[in-house]
Amino acid sequence: MRNEPIALNTALASFDALWSPHVVTRVNDYDVRIAKVRGEFVWHVHDDTDEFFLVLGGQLDIGLREPSGERTVHLATGSVFTVPRGVEHRPCAPTGASILMFEITGTVNVGDRHEPMPEHITATTGYALPSKGW
Repeated sequence: MRNEPIALNTALASFDALWSPHVVTRVNDYDVRIAKVRGEFVWHVHDDTDEFFLVLGGQLDIGLREPSGERTVHLATGSVFTVPRGVEHRPCAPTGASILMFEITGTVNVGDRHEPMPEHITATTGYALPSKGW
Protein backbone atom coordinates (compact mmCIF):
# COMPACT_ATOMS: atom_id res chain seq x y z
CA MET A 1 0.00 0.00 0.00
CA ARG A 2 1.08 3.53 -0.67
CA ASN A 3 2.18 5.69 2.23
CA GLU A 4 1.16 8.92 0.52
CA PRO A 5 -2.16 10.74 0.08
CA ILE A 6 -4.29 9.52 -2.81
CA ALA A 7 -6.61 11.85 -4.71
CA LEU A 8 -9.71 9.77 -5.46
CA ASN A 9 -10.49 11.71 -8.67
CA THR A 10 -6.97 10.99 -9.94
CA ALA A 11 -7.23 7.34 -8.93
CA LEU A 12 -10.59 7.00 -10.72
CA ALA A 13 -9.11 8.63 -13.83
CA SER A 14 -6.33 6.01 -13.90
CA PHE A 15 -8.61 3.23 -15.21
CA ASP A 16 -11.63 2.86 -17.50
CA ALA A 17 -12.96 -0.64 -16.80
CA LEU A 18 -16.49 -0.82 -15.43
CA TRP A 19 -17.44 -2.99 -12.44
CA SER A 20 -13.71 -3.41 -11.80
CA PRO A 21 -12.96 -2.47 -8.17
CA HIS A 22 -9.50 -1.10 -7.49
CA VAL A 23 -7.97 -1.16 -4.01
CA VAL A 24 -7.02 2.36 -2.93
CA THR A 25 -5.75 1.44 0.53
CA ARG A 26 -6.36 -0.89 3.45
CA VAL A 27 -7.70 -0.12 6.91
CA ASN A 28 -6.98 -2.95 9.35
CA ASP A 29 -8.51 -5.99 7.62
CA TYR A 30 -10.59 -3.99 5.14
CA ASP A 31 -9.98 -2.90 1.56
CA VAL A 32 -11.07 0.56 0.50
CA ARG A 33 -12.08 0.01 -3.12
CA ILE A 34 -13.22 2.39 -5.84
CA ALA A 35 -15.04 1.52 -9.04
CA LYS A 36 -16.72 3.02 -12.06
CA VAL A 37 -20.08 1.42 -12.71
CA ARG A 38 -22.77 1.58 -15.39
CA GLY A 39 -25.69 -0.74 -16.06
CA GLU A 40 -26.50 -3.74 -13.88
CA PHE A 41 -24.28 -5.93 -11.75
CA VAL A 42 -25.37 -9.47 -10.72
CA TRP A 43 -27.64 -10.45 -7.86
CA HIS A 44 -25.29 -11.77 -5.19
CA VAL A 45 -24.81 -12.37 -1.46
CA HIS A 46 -21.93 -11.92 0.96
CA ASP A 47 -22.72 -14.54 3.60
CA ASP A 48 -20.19 -13.40 6.21
CA THR A 49 -19.71 -9.66 5.74
CA ASP A 50 -21.60 -6.41 5.31
CA GLU A 51 -20.86 -4.25 2.24
CA PHE A 52 -20.52 -0.46 2.54
CA PHE A 53 -21.16 1.84 -0.43
CA LEU A 54 -20.40 5.58 -0.80
CA VAL A 55 -21.46 7.24 -4.06
CA LEU A 56 -18.69 9.61 -5.17
CA GLY A 57 -20.51 10.75 -8.31
CA GLY A 58 -23.71 9.89 -10.17
CA GLN A 59 -26.49 7.69 -8.80
CA LEU A 60 -26.40 4.08 -7.64
CA ASP A 61 -29.49 1.97 -7.10
CA ILE A 62 -29.21 -1.16 -4.98
CA GLY A 63 -31.89 -3.80 -5.32
CA LEU A 64 -32.41 -5.79 -2.13
CA ARG A 65 -34.16 -9.13 -1.63
CA GLU A 66 -35.10 -9.21 2.03
CA PRO A 67 -37.43 -11.52 3.99
CA SER A 68 -40.05 -8.74 3.88
CA GLY A 69 -39.81 -8.52 0.07
CA GLU A 70 -37.85 -6.86 -2.68
CA ARG A 71 -37.02 -3.13 -2.65
CA THR A 72 -34.60 -0.68 -4.22
CA VAL A 73 -32.46 1.87 -2.37
CA HIS A 74 -31.59 4.98 -4.42
CA LEU A 75 -28.25 6.62 -3.59
CA ALA A 76 -27.31 10.06 -4.92
CA THR A 77 -23.81 11.57 -4.87
CA GLY A 78 -22.57 11.73 -1.29
CA SER A 79 -24.97 9.05 -0.02
CA VAL A 80 -23.88 5.96 1.90
CA PHE A 81 -25.59 2.63 2.48
CA THR A 82 -24.57 -0.66 4.06
CA VAL A 83 -25.96 -3.93 2.74
CA PRO A 84 -26.17 -6.32 5.70
CA ARG A 85 -24.44 -9.69 5.43
CA GLY A 86 -26.66 -12.40 4.02
CA VAL A 87 -28.91 -10.01 2.04
CA GLU A 88 -29.11 -10.69 -1.68
CA HIS A 89 -28.46 -7.46 -3.58
CA ARG A 90 -27.75 -6.05 -7.04
CA PRO A 91 -26.13 -2.67 -7.65
CA CYS A 92 -27.27 -0.82 -10.76
CA ALA A 93 -26.28 2.54 -12.25
CA PRO A 94 -28.35 3.25 -15.39
CA THR A 95 -26.51 6.52 -16.12
CA GLY A 96 -23.18 5.60 -14.51
CA ALA A 97 -21.58 6.32 -11.15
CA SER A 98 -18.31 6.22 -9.29
CA ILE A 99 -18.37 4.48 -5.93
CA LEU A 100 -16.20 3.70 -2.92
CA MET A 101 -16.68 0.47 -0.98
CA PHE A 102 -15.34 -1.02 2.27
CA GLU A 103 -14.99 -4.79 2.18
CA ILE A 104 -12.98 -7.29 4.18
CA THR A 105 -9.72 -7.95 2.34
CA GLY A 106 -10.15 -11.00 0.12
CA THR A 107 -13.91 -10.54 -0.36
CA VAL A 108 -14.90 -11.44 -3.92
CA ASN A 109 -16.95 -8.67 -5.55
CA VAL A 110 -19.60 -11.12 -6.81
CA GLY A 111 -20.15 -12.59 -3.37
CA ASP A 112 -20.47 -16.14 -2.17
CA ARG A 113 -23.63 -16.95 -4.14
CA HIS A 114 -24.47 -15.18 -7.38
CA GLU A 115 -26.32 -15.37 -10.67
CA PRO A 116 -24.48 -16.56 -13.76
CA MET A 117 -21.87 -13.99 -14.73
CA PRO A 118 -22.44 -11.76 -17.76
CA GLU A 119 -19.40 -11.05 -19.93
CA HIS A 120 -18.94 -7.49 -18.63
CA ILE A 121 -18.31 -8.66 -15.04
CA THR A 122 -15.22 -10.37 -13.68
CA ALA A 123 -15.02 -11.98 -10.25
CA THR A 124 -12.17 -10.33 -8.33
CA THR A 125 -10.94 -9.41 -4.87
CA GLY A 126 -9.86 -6.05 -6.30
CA TYR A 127 -7.19 -4.79 -8.65
CA ALA A 128 -4.17 -2.69 -7.77
CA LEU A 129 -4.30 0.91 -8.94
CA PRO A 130 -2.15 1.61 -11.97
CA SER A 131 1.20 3.17 -11.05
CA LYS A 132 0.83 6.92 -11.43
CA GLY A 133 1.89 9.98 -9.47
CA TRP A 134 -0.63 10.66 -6.73
